[in-house]
Amino acid sequence: MNRRGFTLVEIMIVVAIIALLAAIAIPNLLRARHNANEAAAQATLKTISAACESFRAAQTTPTYPATLLVLSTADPEYIDDVLAAATAVGTARQGYYYTYTFVTLNEYVCSARPANPNVSGTRAFAINESGVIRAVAADAACGDEATYDGMTVVQ
Repeated sequence: MNRRGFTLVEIMIVVAIIALLAAIAIPNLLRARHNANEAAAQATLKTISAACESFRAAQTTPTYPATLLVLSTADPEYIDDVLAAATAVGTARQGYYYTYTFVTLNEYVCSARPANPNVSGTRAFAINESGVIRAVAADAACGDEATYDGMTVVQ
């Protein structure tokens, strides 16, 4: 009697090879997602900064917007509703929450913090009216001008 099929040893070897490949690939995939989240947060902060500058230029008395919601409800919109809602109480956007702080008519600070520190990102970012993005450890606060000035400039 001639039987066709795989033996238990052959199947175990195939499963072991697949497990080994997964053990190598999964950490690289997580690192790539982490890096993509941080890059997206920086790009989003640049978008918010450009929107703030456009908003300010369109005002009779130049002033920055009071909130991100003002940018999304203006006519025409400067940012979309999804970004305006990506706050700590809202839904994260690509692993980050965004906080906009109106300081004065001529100053603001916008920060991006990871929704899950050390998972979706290891650094928090901030930008102000200067347009320079700065970074700090994910668990540090970054919502005012003094803290912003103490952060490291992102190259």
